[in-house]
Amino acid sequence: MDAIQMDLLKKVAELDALPVGAYNIRANGKSAARNTTANIDIVTKQDKPGIDIIIKDGTVHESVHIPVVLSEAGLKESVYNDFFIGENCDVVIVAGCGIHNCGAGDSAHDGIHTFHVGKNSKVRYIEKHYGEGEGRGKRLMNPTTEVYLSEGASMEMETTQIKGIDDTLRKTKAVLEDHASLVIHEKVMTTGEQNAVSDFTADLNGEGSSCNLISRTVAKDNSTQHFISVLNGNNVCAGHSECDSIIMDHAKVLASPQLSASSIDASLIHEAAIGKIAGEQIIKLMTLGLSESEAEEQIVNGFLR
Repeated sequence: MDAIQMDLLKKVAELDALPVGAYNIRANGKSAARNTTANIDIVTKQDKPGIDIIIKDGTVHESVHIPVVLSEAGLKESVYNDFFIGENCDVVIVAGCGIHNCGAGDSAHDGIHTFHVGKNSKVRYIEKHYGEGEGRGKRLMNPTTEVYLSEGASMEMETTQIKGIDDTLRKTKAVLEDHASLVIHEKVMTTGEQNAVSDFTADLNGEGSSCNLISRTVAKDNSTQHFISVLNGNNVCAGHSECDSIIMDHAKVLASPQLSASSIDASLIHEAAIGKIAGEQIIKLMTLGLSESEAEEQIVNGFLR
């Protein structure tokens, strides 16, 4: 991997070198490095681009890194990664994609991730998206995530769009069985003419299942954002959806939360807030010696932390 690819790898996966444990690093449409462990196997798909990640029952305190980097202008790919996580596991999965585009053609990565999480397993999933480059070509990402949580399983997702993605459709679908739980923390920032759509659907089918979705976004310049969330309470369950957005300049933000209950014992809540940075916050920081732009940056960084 060259210096540009290594820099992208650090930004999306915080890696300065090859990680410990299982990993599959994809660069410009090909596998650049792979390692498996006694408990985690990674197998190349035969019918389409992508890999199967198979984690044995009882695997704990292990991690899987599967970052993707693109530095070839005009490269477009769709990659299908399926995770088969056994019972009674406790693992961390680090994904993410970085695109460096200095050419005229659009560069695009569509990552389709499907998680099958076994009974009583715990998964922490971290995914970062980042784009850079001075070329006229766009940097496009359309991640799709499907999560199937078995009885007693839990998953915590941390998804971040750092900067530089011109257009994105972020789709997440989840199906929860008895006593399964899902927590999602999303952070997105758009600038310039960028467009971002986040589309979440969770089916709370199991007794005692729960979902907590928290999205924090910042829209600057002429960018647009659309947040869509659908919580379907089909049993004794608890669901919470929260979207907080800071709008700046001439940006546009639309929030479309939706709740659907087919059980009298479903407890579902949604919250949505869109607003500008309060003037007194900026003034307070400026009295400490910051310029107005520096004050805004500090507030935005704190909001997305």
